[in-house]
Amino acid sequence: MGNDGGSIPKRRELVREAARLPTSSELKATALESLTHAWSTCPLSDAPLDLSNTVSDWRGRLYNYESILQYLMPSSSETPISEIQQAEFARTGIRSLKDAMKLKITTRKDEKGREFAACPVSMKELGAATKSVYIIPCGHVFAEVAMKEISDTEKQCPECSESFEERDVIPILSTDEADIEKLAKRIDELKTLGLTHTLKKDKGAGKKKRKAEDAKENGNTGEVQKSKDKDTSKSKEDRNGISSRINNPMTASLTAKVLAEQEEKTKRRKMMDGYKKSEAVR
Repeated sequence: MGNDGGSIPKRRELVREAARLPTSSELKATALESLTHAWSTCPLSDAPLDLSNTVSDWRGRLYNYESILQYLMPSSSETPISEIQQAEFARTGIRSLKDAMKLKITTRKDEKGREFAACPVSMKELGAATKSVYIIPCGHVFAEVAMKEISDTEKQCPECSESFEERDVIPILSTDEADIEKLAKRIDELKTLGLTHTLKKDKGAGKKKRKAEDAKENGNTGEVQKSKDKDTSKSKEDRNGISSRINNPMTASLTAKVLAEQEEKTKRRKMMDGYKKSEAVR
């Protein structure tokens, strides 16, 4: 150590460097690097993103279509999926293909032959440096600036002329908290309506609703049955109680029969009264 022209940093210098906050330019560079990676790599498989076969979830994140299929049908996958990978996929909120929007990305090539995603309206290259959006239900992708100019005048896709609502313009890989909050509110509203991210009917929501209704109905039926059983047991207890207080077995038996006949007559009378009331209403 020494005689090499270098110097050993002191503890004070090391602490000062460690405590330094990153500058705004460094933060922007880190964010740009992260977005570039998200635009070029599928987070589920770490494979390069195939622009001709890309899908997006309700938060605007991008995946390869094959990766989604692999996680939705793990039994058909050649490579086993770990529990950590399954947990990561569960965070996407994709339970079926209806939760993933197939994107229609326009691609172009530059002078060197490099293929890139481009906005079909403004011809801008789409990626980390350009805010982009896609439309539901058609899935066409545009630069956000171009889409704002179009949506201000008409609510039709400039590529296929399909109508859309303002809420169904989804920002891609947005880091803006306002956008993320807006997207979360949108998906909650769609779930309330029984729809998925792609505006298709959510069969799972319908099943849950029917199960809840069946459970409620069964609960009411159970309560009515319990009430009937309670009344029946009570009448039996009354008869048994009277019979138990009579010492002569024959008298007790006759008393029980009389009580049973009286109970039957009471039931018939109630039924007749109900029938007469219904006839009167008619």
